[in-house]
Amino acid sequence: MNIPPEPVLPIALGLSVVLILVLILPFRVRFVEENLELFFLVMGAIAVTISGLWSYDLVCEALKEPVWLPNTPIPIGIFQVVLIFGLIIYRFNRQIYGGISKLLNRLGIKAFVFTIITMLGLISSLISVIVTAVILSEIALILPLDRRKKIEFVVLACFAVGLGASLTPVGEPLSTIVVSKLKGEPYHAGFLFLIDLLGVYVIPGILALALYGAYRVKSVKIESLEIPEYDETLRSVVFRALRVYTFVSALILLGRGLSPLAIWFFSKLPPAGLYWLNTISAILDNATLVAVEIEPTMSLAQIKSALISLLISGGMLIPGNIPNIVSAGRLRIRMNEWAKVGVPIGAVMLAIYFAILMTESSLRF
Repeated sequence: MNIPPEPVLPIALGLSVVLILVLILPFRVRFVEENLELFFLVMGAIAVTISGLWSYDLVCEALKEPVWLPNTPIPIGIFQVVLIFGLIIYRFNRQIYGGISKLLNRLGIKAFVFTIITMLGLISSLISVIVTAVILSEIALILPLDRRKKIEFVVLACFAVGLGASLTPVGEPLSTIVVSKLKGEPYHAGFLFLIDLLGVYVIPGILALALYGAYRVKSVKIESLEIPEYDETLRSVVFRALRVYTFVSALILLGRGLSPLAIWFFSKLPPAGLYWLNTISAILDNATLVAVEIEPTMSLAQIKSALISLLISGGMLIPGNIPNIVSAGRLRIRMNEWAKVGVPIGAVMLAIYFAILMTESSLRF
């Protein structure tokens, strides 16, 4: 990337305006909220134009990444997974929903919610965050909860999935990039590197989210659970996959377009400042921020604090993570609805983890 080493005022101001618009308009303008993927695509294109970073490689990356996961030999990615699973559910929805209903009746909703959030959070690093998100969306549809409680369940589960997917390079692009950048001296990062670094923080976090999710639905009783009527058409299944494709492409452009701000300001911050400013990953592609920030010259304490902030912040708003995008699209969750749950939970988690990290002697705030 041809980014000047020092801030260029017109570019910095222009990108700051884009960032402010991205933070405000989805909550203030109904049309933007209902067409988030198109809004982010436009903002991404504007950000790349202001930064002067348009290139053939960037266009190819934005077009290719949603259909071909990085560092994988087979041409399958987010778009195909969402489409294929959508078609499977379209064809076998009665059988799938019937199986979920039987398990729900057997466990009871409290145990069911705890089990599902825990299981999806832990397996997301093995089956990928995309597959996990599709499974989560269909499970959420059948829960006998009102819309507000259902959104709470989805947001909590997406926090857990986002945390768990970070534990191996298979889970999500963020973890793949971290391991790739740290595979040499001095860390020699391998498959288990992130489990060793983050496992003691991530696994208790997943369990805490699962416990809180079970607590929030404890008053709901299951008397006679009916399998919901499947109301998707073949066209809507394909269209949803295309919307996810557009959203991911838009986030790639937006992340690359805003990368000068990260290079000029974020990467020069002390760990405490980096921890809190990384909350911007609630609206940006966290893989882009990782690519800019993480370097082998950083201490483990710095790497840890940056990653934990990115992972938690990614659950706070819909654009922050792939599970959020997939789940919100399937259940038609609006940005405001997500934020009412995600922002308070994320703020509490950020504060708790910050306090934990501060007490560690290796971390100098």
